Amino acid sequence: MSDDEEEDWFERAMREAEGASEEDEPPEERDADATDPTGEERSDDAPADDGPADGEPEEAPASNPFGDDSDDGADPFGGGSPSGGTESDPFGGVAGSRDRSERTDPFADAPGFGEGGAQGADDAPGGFGSGEFGGDEGFGEGDEGFGGGRESFEDAELDSDIDRIDVGIEGLDEMILGGVPQRSLMVAIGAAGTGKTTFGLQFLTEALEDEGRAIYITLEESREAILSTAEEKGWPFREWRDEGRLAIVSMDPIEMANSLSSIRNDISRLVEEFNADRLVLDSVSLLEMMYDHPAQRRSEVFDFARSLKRAGVTTMLTSEASSDDPYTSRYGIIEYLVDAVFILQYVRPSDFRETRLAVEIQKIRDANHSRETKPYEITNEGISVYRQANIF
Repeated sequence: MSDDEEEDWFERAMREAEGASEEDEPPEERDADATDPTGEERSDDAPADDGPADGEPEEAPASNPFGDDSDDGADPFGGGSPSGGTESDPFGGVAGSRDRSERTDPFADAPGFGEGGAQGADDAPGGFGSGEFGGDEGFGEGDEGFGGGRESFEDAELDSDIDRIDVGIEGLDEMILGGVPQRSLMVAIGAAGTGKTTFGLQFLTEALEDEGRAIYITLEESREAILSTAEEKGWPFREWRDEGRLAIVSMDPIEMANSLSSIRNDISRLVEEFNADRLVLDSVSLLEMMYDHPAQRRSEVFDFARSLKRAGVTTMLTSEASSDDPYTSRYGIIEYLVDAVFILQYVRPSDFRETRLAVEIQKIRDANHSRETKPYEITNEGISVYRQANIF
């Protein structure tokens, strides 16, 4: 915030909504205690692996041609790799990297987060459930799954009582069977210039065009810059703001980090009083970099993400990608805390003839989705994903 603005950011955000009709019905009571939209719990029925007694050598059963899991053996279907040589990540590994190796979710014991990490809500490590191999239908249902293919995804039928919504991006919504579960916490990860801000604005536009209400929190740009960016795409954000259906909050990341505990409560109160259907925070990376100590960074981001889920609003975060891996956020934390991850990246061929933009859905809890990487463009009308096209 600028130094000359003495009003509390929350009061200023609410003041923008005063032009809305006073006859609006009060917001429906939200389930503040819901920390996970799936409501599912991890099964504890998996049999324990009883190792050999102390001092006795371990022998592999002759009747098992694949071998059992052991300390020096690898699970041929996605278990731990014996290759060695890779130093373990303090947060349990990098989500979504190309090697697709098993990783431990550092938040697996926390309520409402980390059910299987990047592998999905119901997967045990090394399993074949909803996360790694093609959505809720399990093994073989993804576009690149074993025995599946595009026909199996397109012909699949949705059987769920969960309320779902469209992201609002043409082509991308067709890659998600039935839509994203309502009240999900999502993140769009990408390098500079991949369209993360446009992704967030287009996500809000989907609700606002349907007479919904939305909140945009920016830690990078001014409110005027956000309004101008939206106008360039033909989205009447000024009109929606004047109608009291859109609140744009510009915050300084240092100020937000210094008073994050109170801001967590303020955001929940703003969502409730504004009756917001969707919220965007651009970007969570600026908030993360305010903390030098990794343990404090992880704790603060975890608490902040949990407060957003408790607020009961469908939320889209944006995050910078790691400079070493486009499938990982800058600090490798946020992808474990959210319900859905969208990867926006540059794809450069070996001959360097052309650089393309490509999107991939890394995970969506409680949704069957395509596993293909598809090209997209950022036009004067927003982001458009070419569902039927290939990268090259």
